[in-house]
Amino acid sequence: MNADENPGISSCNDDRQAETGPTRRFVLSALAAMGIGSVTFQRALAADAEQADVITPEVVQKSEWVGGIKLSEEDRKTIALALTRGLRELQTLRAVKLPNSVPPAISFIPAPWLPSPKDAARGPIDVQGSAPIEKPGENELPFLPVASLALLMRTRKITSVELTKLYLERLRKHDPDLLCVVSLTEDLALEQAKRADQEIAVGRYRGPLHGIPWGAKDLIAHPGYKTTWGAKPFKDQTIDTRATVAKRLEDAGAVLVAKLTLGALAMGDKWFGGQTLNPWDLTQGSSGSSAGSAAASAGGLVGFALGTETLGSIVSPCTRCGATGLRPTFGRVSRHGCMALAWTMDKVGPIARSVEDCALVFGAIHGADGLDPAAVERPFSWPHRGELRTLRIGYIENGTEAKDREELRVLRDLGMNPIPIKLPAKYPLGSLRLILNAEAAAAFDELTREGVTDGLNEWPGIFRQAMFVSAVDYIRANRVRTLVMQEMEALMSGIDAYVSAGGRDLLLTNLTGHPSVVLPNGFRTQAGVDHPTSLTFTGKLYGETPLLAVAQAYQQATGFHLRHPSMKRPKEGKTDSK
Repeated sequence: MNADENPGISSCNDDRQAETGPTRRFVLSALAAMGIGSVTFQRALAADAEQADVITPEVVQKSEWVGGIKLSEEDRKTIALALTRGLRELQTLRAVKLPNSVPPAISFIPAPWLPSPKDAARGPIDVQGSAPIEKPGENELPFLPVASLALLMRTRKITSVELTKLYLERLRKHDPDLLCVVSLTEDLALEQAKRADQEIAVGRYRGPLHGIPWGAKDLIAHPGYKTTWGAKPFKDQTIDTRATVAKRLEDAGAVLVAKLTLGALAMGDKWFGGQTLNPWDLTQGSSGSSAGSAAASAGGLVGFALGTETLGSIVSPCTRCGATGLRPTFGRVSRHGCMALAWTMDKVGPIARSVEDCALVFGAIHGADGLDPAAVERPFSWPHRGELRTLRIGYIENGTEAKDREELRVLRDLGMNPIPIKLPAKYPLGSLRLILNAEAAAAFDELTREGVTDGLNEWPGIFRQAMFVSAVDYIRANRVRTLVMQEMEALMSGIDAYVSAGGRDLLLTNLTGHPSVVLPNGFRTQAGVDHPTSLTFTGKLYGETPLLAVAQAYQQATGFHLRHPSMKRPKEGKTDSK
């Protein structure tokens, strides 16, 4: 979740469940379910019961006068017995230890109307074109896109050990300014790089990621290194699991050089070591929560990185740091071995310096693994084989004439004919945030019940409020979500992708699970400093190939991704996470 997208919920009173007594929330829910008494009576009984170790008929009787009702002795016994039994069941349930890695026995399917593909075989993945490339100087080499690094690696104009040492040196040099590294994985990296060079030397080339150094957002587990989730309570945590995405990148020959920062429990850019900064402006936070992944990629500290998104955590830091990111269709990439925040919204995706880089990384990590129940097998290949001019591209009207919008001019020059669209607006999207909040509160409910608040950014208040969301309301919100998904499907049935800016559809598309690509789209100057701006393309469910093709064509036509930051330390100024 991105802090910039946080609805700003303030802390509420801590009405946590005591070991021996009921909470007001529990009593109110139980009484309402039984349909007993007025709201006034229910609240009075809840307040009295909270102070009692055991709910007795006498406790019930004490609250009758407040509600202006008179119950029979039999009714008092029935209420007391039902509440006591329910309380014991709840306490027994809460005594079960649940690691964050245990998902609920339900899964979100973004396109239940689509049949399973008859052929979901993994398609070919390769760099588009193969023009020879010469090795640039050390100032330019670390900023090359993966596609170019891969060509240099395959033709043995650079070695993986050489490139890995360069990135490790840059991570050590620039991390004191950016605060983007949780752990360097130097020993592992040099071992993997040496193996990559040996394999390439004997002709065992694994593909375009072979020998390329990368960084993992530090909610992605890897044996032998801490996985801190960016949060003070977990800063020394180790998880003896290799996340599926890490294993698949290792199988592709990639070299893990660092575990990169994230805002605490995937919120914002503030973690237990400080605030990760924007390489374009070292007085400004990088945004988040994939803070380190975006900052390190844009700053030329890794070849590429992996981030995650629940509500803006790839799109937002890529926008701030001038990186390129792909948020895949929900379920396209396994989350096994990654911290769970919201089981029906979490997604893993690549952050890099070009759209094609994202395609190459996605080609290695997508697909089911039998470990994440939401992960599916769908075909993907790269590069795109079709004609761009045959794709139907929509755009969201924003009050500016279409003829005056630069992004639409670029698309028309590429042979496409953008058409205006309207996003679904029939249902209350803002109210559906409770889905994320409730799932996040469930993922970390032990922190709330134990009163842990230090180093968790704004989560404690959100977790506490979410404790008051009933199961009925959570399910109702997901039923409304189904209607929103149907509206979005109706829109996307007439187009292959659409272009947008400003994040107006961020909540919508994270709820529906649609894939998006965010890329640099110019700069604006503030106080003499250039700040990147961005553009987002959103595609059909499981339509990553044409989506990436459109975004890549736009990126090649504009070239904004070719600029890179100087990362000079400012003489003065305070950090700003806004």
